[in-house]
Amino acid sequence: MKTMIGVIGGSGLYEIDGLEGASWVKVKTPWGAPSDQVLVGRLSGVPMAFLPRHGRGHRLSPTDVPYRANIDALKRLGCTDVISVSACGSLREDFAPGDFVIVDQFIDRTFAREKSFFGTGCVAHVSVAHPTCPRLGTACAQAATGVRVHFGGTYLAMEGPQFSTLAESRMYRAWGADVIGMTNMPEAKLAREAELCYASVAMVTDYDCWHEAHGVVDVAEVIATLTANSGHAKDMLARLPALLGAARAPCPHGCDRALEHAIMTAPSARDPELLTKLDAVAGRVLG
Repeated sequence: MKTMIGVIGGSGLYEIDGLEGASWVKVKTPWGAPSDQVLVGRLSGVPMAFLPRHGRGHRLSPTDVPYRANIDALKRLGCTDVISVSACGSLREDFAPGDFVIVDQFIDRTFAREKSFFGTGCVAHVSVAHPTCPRLGTACAQAATGVRVHFGGTYLAMEGPQFSTLAESRMYRAWGADVIGMTNMPEAKLAREAELCYASVAMVTDYDCWHEAHGVVDVAEVIATLTANSGHAKDMLARLPALLGAARAPCPHGCDRALEHAIMTAPSARDPELLTKLDAVAGRVLG
């Protein structure tokens, strides 16, 4: 099996440099249209697909991002490893604006999004006890240079699009969350259902609103920090192919086998229409 890297670019990352033979490809999915066309090419000889999460021009709010279509499109293109790059607020003093956080846990507080490919007619329960791939996260940490990297952190996913109230920000800190954002859920859950290795690289832009020495979140400051960090993110992505390699061994953490014992519905009771929609994400186990 060969490696293909999928990159989901968040706020401030709408394109990627250096892709050989790059072209924007329109991908049709049974879950609707993805956020945008997908930029497909090769980086250091390894196939890569880049998808701007909010669409070029930042058209989509966090709630309106078509998460199922995005993950399906990357899987359909042949991606094996998906790296999410996104902006986040810090809930910790030592996670400063400009830092990168390799997220390894999530608290999902979203409520207005479709969170699964499965449902009535084909029920499945995957484990997200460890929702990111340690192998892929380690590679991202090794590839990130010129910026301070924190390996490990809990990401609080809020619905948005408004930022937190002060009371919410204080509560999330009390819960033990390290960073806060609006887009990594249900993205990480869907990637697990699609048997994709998934890593989240969160770029800290602000201190949310809890920090007494800093003002409330200011979009202009967020954009300025994102602009400064986008170069570091692109450099990180450029180094990943050499670390991951062209040949893809089975994931030592089982991400690529997440559906092995997850499907509950008996074959005779499965909905043929839903099975057709699951051809890319679950075709390996559904046949």
